Amino acid sequence: MATIEHEGESRTAPGRGGVPARPPSYEGVWRFTAPAVDASVPQARHAVRDLLERQGVPLGGDVAQGLLLIVSELVTNAVRHAALLSPQVSVEVAIGAAWVRVAVEDDHPYRPKALETDYAQTGGRGLLLVREITREAGGTCDVEHTATGGKTVWAALPR
Repeated sequence: MATIEHEGESRTAPGRGGVPARPPSYEGVWRFTAPAVDASVPQARHAVRDLLERQGVPLGGDVAQGLLLIVSELVTNAVRHAALLSPQVSVEVAIGAAWVRVAVEDDHPYRPKALETDYAQTGGRGLLLVREITREAGGTCDVEHTATGGKTVWAALPR
């Protein structure tokens, strides 16, 4: 894994004359890159898990496990389907007061689609799983194009 970048969020405290309030230490945005290889999947999952623990993010066990599974699925998809055009993937974790968002960015222009369930297939259900976990948690997920022609696949879950 490469260097983790962190951007803290700033907020203004109500009733304090516009003086910026210090957000809880767990709020912010962290981003890291990894090579688009199979070994990056567990490394990304462990990096996100360790970040959540280190920052003391108050998450329920089901939300934390769902979030880590989403990270694994999104990085796996990037490694399997985008590595040819994207030798690196970026993982971003954004933590707010009421939500946590994970995003995986690659340089491949292909916009993935969740495949219909076909029990005869042994793969192709990762995005269906991501959508289901996100939906059950009351969150949202989507795919966006980047300015460089790639894509970002993200999921946001309420804490």
